Amino acid sequence: MEVEIKTAYPDARIRLVEGAGGVFEVAVDGEPVFSKLRLGRHPFDGEVMSLLNEKTETS
Repeated sequence: MEVEIKTAYPDARIRLVEGAGGVFEVAVDGEPVFSKLRLGRHPFDGEVMSLLNEKTETS
């Protein structure tokens, strides 16, 4: 996923924060975009990129 994001957004700063319990959160400028904890599931194929694209279009 990191390569896909860096390809679409070359200036993106991507940071992996290791946690416990299967946490998977994606945020843009500190604002949540995807939360496995909230949704109770992993993202579908392409879902995170779609959410990132929506977020950057409205910013």
